[in-house]
Amino acid sequence: MIRWKIAASAAAIPALCLFGAVPAAHAHERKQTIMPENAEALAFQQAVGYSDAVIAGDTIYLSGVVAVPAEGEDSMTPAFTRAFEALGKTLARAGATWDDVTVFDTYHTDLAGQLDSFVEVKNRYIKAPFPAWTAVGVTSLYEPTALVEIKITARRGPN
Repeated sequence: MIRWKIAASAAAIPALCLFGAVPAAHAHERKQTIMPENAEALAFQQAVGYSDAVIAGDTIYLSGVVAVPAEGEDSMTPAFTRAFEALGKTLARAGATWDDVTVFDTYHTDLAGQLDSFVEVKNRYIKAPFPAWTAVGVTSLYEPTALVEIKITARRGPN
């Protein structure tokens, strides 16, 4: 099975690009997708059938990004930081920032054991006024070694 995960190396985090617009439900609106430039990540996402993000009107929907610890890491903080950095890059490609995030959903394999470290990293990126946040404990994620999956929705302001 091919899997893509956020690796320890910053160079391994996929650069992102906008793909062509696809007609949305309304003729005057367009849906755009953001896909990775990294060939391996792109092939995986095309095979499975999802985008890093979809922009519909002024709303940006980001797919979940997993936090995966790298071999030898003795804390969860680096994995959480890589996930937030990847999300921030996708937001930027979509024309938004962390200030534009309206909904922040997280799925934790050990909610109680991860929350303190997670909140410490989250607070570096997400500031008041805060988005709506739902944190859910789950038994597993698509990537078996992932600690958390983070999914966000944001709004683009006028250009």
